[in-house]
Amino acid sequence: MTLFPRPILTDGATHPASQFRMLVRDLARGAEGITEGDDLKVTQRSTPGGGVTVGDGSGVIRGRDDAFQGTYSACNVGAVDVDIAATGGSPRSDMVILRIEDPEYTGTLDPEVAEIAYFQVISNVSSSATAIPDSRTGIPLARIDIPASTATITNAMITDLRTVANPRRTRQMETSSPATESALIGASTTYSYFSTEAGKNFYVPVWATKARIRIDVSPIKYSVNNFSGALAATFGSSLTLQAISLDDNQGTGIRKQPAIVADTLTIPDAYRGTTQLLRARANGGSGNPGRISVTNYTAFIYDVEFEEAPR
Repeated sequence: MTLFPRPILTDGATHPASQFRMLVRDLARGAEGITEGDDLKVTQRSTPGGGVTVGDGSGVIRGRDDAFQGTYSACNVGAVDVDIAATGGSPRSDMVILRIEDPEYTGTLDPEVAEIAYFQVISNVSSSATAIPDSRTGIPLARIDIPASTATITNAMITDLRTVANPRRTRQMETSSPATESALIGASTTYSYFSTEAGKNFYVPVWATKARIRIDVSPIKYSVNNFSGALAATFGSSLTLQAISLDDNQGTGIRKQPAIVADTLTIPDAYRGTTQLLRARANGGSGNPGRISVTNYTAFIYDVEFEEAPR
């Protein structure tokens, strides 16, 4: 193949199908998979039975029959039922894929009358398979792990294999410093928020599936006596960041030390498209004699990266 002599969408020119597929490849940055996190999800049927349902959505599928085949774009509007054969005396794993069978490269289907983009079941794959086991052009959607002597497919048997071709990401960062010193924390094992640091609100994108969150608190003021406790944080009303240990054995003098709390959280459906409060909190260990606080010399850095993944 030589250079395509007429760029895409040149007035008066004609273009081979492969040139458009190469354009799709370029726009997809060479990636393949579903377009958005909820596209083409495989679930049990509304009334569980001998198959699954593939939801609506779209994806891009890289051609594997030729180095310059390019990438296909496929879209499913509505839901499609896909039959799964019952098992006999042994368990079996099947894979549901979105298949492209382009007769320019493989097969004999006539694209004028036949469906060359379709959902296909590859039967008897490995029970740990996550990729299509051969070189056919397609993307995996789900693996169905079916017990022996089973004809009804339920969600418990379905392993999601979808990947987002180009997942969206956005990072938000906020900083603040308390106007005054906070109340002392450490007299209880119950968590308390720093009284003069109200936290920061973050908008959760409608496509967000997970969030990587980091809060830097620098410095924390230690006083009264040796301190043993924990620093953590909450995001909204239901998510909690993994706590870290605060352990200081420096006596009764004033000490100041930085701390970082961080975690990766799964975003609930109810959070998407809403604004949620991120706020640090701390407690004291059982019998802890010391106290901590934050002051007007303390800096808080709130760093949140939202990411899209299949859901």
